[in-house]
Amino acid sequence: MTRCRWLALFIVTADQLSKIILLKYFTPGESFPLIKHVLHLTLVFNKGGAFGIFANATSVFILISLVVIIAIAAFLFYKKTTQYSIAVALSCIMAGAASNLIDRLRFGYVIDFIDFRIWPVFNIADSAITLGTLWLVYYVVARSPATEGGGTTKQ
Repeated sequence: MTRCRWLALFIVTADQLSKIILLKYFTPGESFPLIKHVLHLTLVFNKGGAFGIFANATSVFILISLVVIIAIAAFLFYKKTTQYSIAVALSCIMAGAASNLIDRLRFGYVIDFIDFRIWPVFNIADSAITLGTLWLVYYVVARSPATEGGGTTKQ
């Protein structure tokens, strides 16, 4: 599972470095089109959770992040036989939670900057959490007894 540790480290590093760069060159609300009307870099300070819900609940999000990070780290450490797909998905979720936690502890909010104009602004950590969660759900659903037995279950 060493590769999963490297993946988690890469996600946190990429997310934090991108945020450092944006903070250096952008002011809050400033936007730069990478693909005009499709993909912009827009600096946003998100004081809530996903999509900005529960604004100003920073301490709640810090607690939730800590619980998630500790639970996933403990699971990966003690469950040595974990399937590689599960380990990758959990590592993505843990790394995204850790990077957003760093923001909350440093600033009191999360720095977002990826702006597709039709979706709320997000960051690399958010993407890692989302992709890890989707992969985990897919893996669990694809391996459920109902799908492994040709769609039927014995009674």
